[in-house]
Amino acid sequence: VQLVESGGGSVQSGGSLRLSCVASGAIENIYCMGWFRQAPGKEREGVAYITNVGSTNYGGSLRGRFTISKDYAKNTVYLQMTNLNPEDTGMYYCARGRSDDFCRLSMADFDSWGQGTQVTVSS
Repeated sequence: VQLVESGGGSVQSGGSLRLSCVASGAIENIYCMGWFRQAPGKEREGVAYITNVGSTNYGGSLRGRFTISKDYAKNTVYLQMTNLNPEDTGMYYCARGRSDDFCRLSMADFDSWGQGTQVTVSS
């Protein structure tokens, strides 16, 4: 499956963005879809995942500010981000989980990465 992210941009602290990840095929049979991000000079880190039954998990302290969701009809996974701060700046990537029966926020457990969309938050 090919993944294409969009929705990134530049916002001020406290602002919101909604990222979209459109898949080239149906996502309803994919057990796990995730979002990762990479800040300049830092390693890529897990942001959130969602399973095919709607279970979600978030990295670090992002729960409450970030919400992952999906729309099967549009083959799209979303990441709603609110109350953004400069530490949220980075490239955001969508990816497909490798496994058919578990999901975790580890890069090694995902394949088929998108090209990323840039998010820049200014203070």
